[in-house]
Amino acid sequence: MELAIAIIMGCCALGAGIAMIAGIGPGIGEGNAVAKACEAIGRQPESKGSVTTTMIMGCAIAETTGLYALIIAILLIFVAPITMVGLLVDTISAL
Repeated sequence: MELAIAIIMGCCALGAGIAMIAGIGPGIGEGNAVAKACEAIGRQPESKGSVTTTMIMGCAIAETTGLYALIIAILLIFVAPITMVGLLVDTISAL
């Protein structure tokens, strides 16, 4: 029983760590978007307003990926182990 609980806890922690790898993508994407926006503003300074607005919208949408990964990681650390251990105990007691 203790080994099964330890496996559940370990897998939940491993899954949370893997989910947080998704935080790398938004960082790279937003950095690339800001670099291209600065390049575009440098080429055509009169289009600063529209380029900045579009860049901020794109960065906000890209950031949601990292936030979703954070939410999944928090759920895997705090909610999933309790649920899975409860399911395991219920299954064993039914046998």
